[in-house]
Amino acid sequence: MRRLVYSSAARRSLGDLLEYLTIEMGAEALASPIMWRIRDKCVKAAELPAILGRPRDDLAPGLRSFPFQGFVIFMRYSDDRLDIIDIMHSRRDADAVMGETEH
Repeated sequence: MRRLVYSSAARRSLGDLLEYLTIEMGAEALASPIMWRIRDKCVKAAELPAILGRPRDDLAPGLRSFPFQGFVIFMRYSDDRLDIIDIMHSRRDADAVMGETEH
């Protein structure tokens, strides 16, 4: 199993998503399960021996992404770890956001 590491941008994005969903849904108790499903998907991606996602070298070398329930998870694999680079809503402009992120 690879070690799962969240970048500071990914941690910030998760916090921002929780805040946004809490406001939109009216309660953190409703938003939290969505966040747990995203985190669980990241854990499962680290546990798999295979490599998930499509290459996104157009955004950064070695970057991969995969959609999950209306969000896109950006990551980078190495031999022993999976770095979660960022997580964003699928409607956001990945080129613009990733240009602002340390990746």
